[in-house]
Amino acid sequence: MEGSFGHFPVDIVVFALIAVFLALRLRSVLGKKVGFTAAPIPQAAPPGPTGPVIEGRAVPVAAMRFDVPDPATRVGTVLAEVARKEPGFVPQQFLSGVEGAFRQIVTAYAAGNRAVLKERLTADAFAAFDAAITARESAQETQKSEIRAIDSIAIEDVVLKDSPVGTGATIDVRIVSDQISLVVDAEGKPVTGTDAVTEFSDLWTFEKLLGVSGATWRLAAARSA
Repeated sequence: MEGSFGHFPVDIVVFALIAVFLALRLRSVLGKKVGFTAAPIPQAAPPGPTGPVIEGRAVPVAAMRFDVPDPATRVGTVLAEVARKEPGFVPQQFLSGVEGAFRQIVTAYAAGNRAVLKERLTADAFAAFDAAITARESAQETQKSEIRAIDSIAIEDVVLKDSPVGTGATIDVRIVSDQISLVVDAEGKPVTGTDAVTEFSDLWTFEKLLGVSGATWRLAAARSA
């Protein structure tokens, strides 16, 4: 045999060594990320805070919405006229006040608190509420009401009416709420209503004499809608 390698192709060995060297150099530069790398899995955002669970569903915190008609609509145009005649009138702030009045009036009616009702209602509306409370007391019945959530408060209609004493405004507001509302007799047995949470849709009408110092929005009528 001539030489150590005989007829073995030495050039192939050299090229193989060069290939191994280049592969090692490439790995040192690129590291282990050479090739396909799985994209990171996006993490789901943590759920937002929720309120109490009512009838099997969680009620989101601050889920209530205020709905104000578009300025281009007829009702929106009348609202703009109210703002011109009543300095400081802002529909969103008005609805915020409606929310507070709704909670106070519902609670006061259930408790028979005539002082609060007289402050929040017009004379005619107070007379109707007072008569209902008197009839309830005579029958030894008790009203139980609990507002669990107010889902929405929306302005439905606005009317302006001129009178000898000025311009009066009436605003119809639809209030959708979740409540427990029932009347029980002297023995605590239900007479009307239910102790289950029920959705109520009410149309309340508020009125005010515009531009008069000290005048406030008062409830003039309340009915189911």
